[in-house]
Amino acid sequence: MYLARISLVFAYVALMQGCVSIPATPTVNQGQAQSLYQQHLQDNAGIETFSLQARIGVQTDGKGFSGSLHWQHNANQDEIALFSPLGGQVARMQKNADGVTLTDVNGHIQSAVDAESLTQNLLGWRLPLQGLADWSLGQPHSTPIQALSLDGHGLISSLQQDGWLISYDRYSMQNGHLLPSKIVLHSENLTLKILIDEWDIPTH
Repeated sequence: MYLARISLVFAYVALMQGCVSIPATPTVNQGQAQSLYQQHLQDNAGIETFSLQARIGVQTDGKGFSGSLHWQHNANQDEIALFSPLGGQVARMQKNADGVTLTDVNGHIQSAVDAESLTQNLLGWRLPLQGLADWSLGQPHSTPIQALSLDGHGLISSLQQDGWLISYDRYSMQNGHLLPSKIVLHSENLTLKILIDEWDIPTH
């Protein structure tokens, strides 16, 4: 495993300068929360392309890993670079219509039909790339939803989908969009913590 030597370092810091946190959760009824939720989905519906920089922490089978990632996403492809806490790149993953490839620190390239099996085999933990683009925007993926909870702003506080429990601890305003800045994903024997430091949402 390429990240096996990386010690667990979860750094929790304030949002980057220029980000605006949402105010304290107001008291609203379920109907109002649903209406705000639909408005939030509509406001973010046009986001098809984004890039972000984040810190990622992994806990699996009693082991911990940490690092950072740079992610570029559009409707046709994804490119994710993973870095150690010291800033050295440890892997680069690319996904397109032909499948997924992962290049390790030594330049070795391996391919698979999906990111989940590829990262499990090579990194020792699953990165749920199939749904992660939607989840990172604070919205469900297109597959069936097992459970969904909203806060008083109509934002998702927790979501169960595709075998994952996704918890949203914080949102911030980014280029006119309310987007998550702290996400925790749980599945069997695996916890992923993603702390997003910087969003880049193209303006139209």
